[in-house]
Amino acid sequence: EIVSDMSEAIFFFDANGRCIWLNHQASDLSGLSEKNAEKAEAFLQDYFGSLALMDPDWALKKTVGDREELQYYVLEKHTIQNKRHTKEGFFILVRNQTEAQRELKKELYNATHDKLTGLYTREYLYQMIEEELRNYPGVEYIIVFVDVNEFKIVNDIFGPAFGDYALQCVADWIRGHVRRHFIYGRLAGDTFGVLLRQKDFDEKLAEEELSHFIVKKDRREHQLLIHLGVYHVHDTMREVSVMFDRAHMAISTVKGDYKRHIVYYDEEMRNEVIWDQYISGELETAMKENQICPYLQPVVDREGKVVGAEALVRWIHPKEGFLSPAAFIPIFEKNGMISEVDRFMWRSACKILADWEKRGKDIFISVNISPKDFYFMNVAREIRAIVEELGVNPQKLRLEITETVMMNDIDNRVLMINELRDAGFIVEMDDFGSGYSSLNLLKDMPVDVIKIDMAFLRATKDNQRAETILRNIIRLSSDLGIESLTEGVETSEQYHMLTDMGCQLFQGYHFARPMQVDGFEAYCDTQIA
Repeated sequence: EIVSDMSEAIFFFDANGRCIWLNHQASDLSGLSEKNAEKAEAFLQDYFGSLALMDPDWALKKTVGDREELQYYVLEKHTIQNKRHTKEGFFILVRNQTEAQRELKKELYNATHDKLTGLYTREYLYQMIEEELRNYPGVEYIIVFVDVNEFKIVNDIFGPAFGDYALQCVADWIRGHVRRHFIYGRLAGDTFGVLLRQKDFDEKLAEEELSHFIVKKDRREHQLLIHLGVYHVHDTMREVSVMFDRAHMAISTVKGDYKRHIVYYDEEMRNEVIWDQYISGELETAMKENQICPYLQPVVDREGKVVGAEALVRWIHPKEGFLSPAAFIPIFEKNGMISEVDRFMWRSACKILADWEKRGKDIFISVNISPKDFYFMNVAREIRAIVEELGVNPQKLRLEITETVMMNDIDNRVLMINELRDAGFIVEMDDFGSGYSSLNLLKDMPVDVIKIDMAFLRATKDNQRAETILRNIIRLSSDLGIESLTEGVETSEQYHMLTDMGCQLFQGYHFARPMQVDGFEAYCDTQIA
């Protein structure tokens, strides 16, 4: 009765190997009954494969069925002895472990696969890549970092459900390129990782598909901007996480670029990133120790008299020496630290102006406002606070903005400019004519000065036509009551030509290069003399 109630199937055999009895579970498994129990041996041999029924006791695992309906069993043979330890027979115990195996596989799958996309988790992806590189050391592989650019906007506009579906579409796109030795997973959020053999990477096809990667769901659609950062695996012993970091590093150079989707990592790029991190880490100390300082480039009037200066940032580094703005400004523009530099420059300019006012010097200083500043501070309030703190006449601190400042949220920008002008500041539009919307902005934007770069003339093959446009820009500004300032003046011929055109202020190497404050003051004294 005990044997009958057991969950395992049990087949009893006599000493000669003939089945003499089987329980209900064994009957259900084999389709046999006590009446035809002698057929049990044939069933076992046929269903489970070759079994050594007459060998000493054993235990083994067997898998039965096709891939879709696999059944997992544990079989055990146990000898039956009497009190005199004489063998009277044996029994075969068959334990079905299919459900346990399926549950185990499910747990393993959940532990190694991303719930949303079904791809490998980051940890398991790294593990599988390590094994692949270890097993095939002579093969050329690449690591690909897949990044969905500005994915937060997708969630914000279309909702999380659409966002999840979009990520599933990216995962399906990755699966669609699977070949042997192709390992892929979800790294985190909107990023994915892939290892594949270099010869299997079809760059042209990937670029073509990514150029119009459109997600459609419930009559809504959105084109995703996806970038691939590619890292060639040269050292298979390098940590996989480092390989993906470098592939990701490559993407940082084309972030937001809709025309280019695939970018390769190289050592020069790594050196640039190291420099970016290094110089960013030096900024706070540089400002505290005045390594960063304003250089002043004179602004002269039609008679050649110095009436003002533009404050240009320079960095005299204790180890790196004199750093031009090109060595650090683009970095700070990209990472947002430019606002710290600008705030420092505004304060430095105001300190110089405060000193000049005490000494009776009637000269203005123009400072730059970066488009990024508006994301990190209230620009108008910040500048007014500095001027009030240092007791500076706001008319002496001119504020330079560019077209880019006005491209987003133009209504609020106009309000801000009016607020500054009402407070007594003079607002200049820098690089007028270098963009595509200057005239349209001039129509709506209340500025006091437009700055025209002489590069406008140098960048054309038709000088006569460019000069006509320049002359009319100067005339237009005059008609609007806006002062014109041309920068980049390098020759006396240019100076006289611009004077004849009616330009009022000038700046450039023809007069002087940017210089330290004491040098600027000496230059002004020379001009007066």
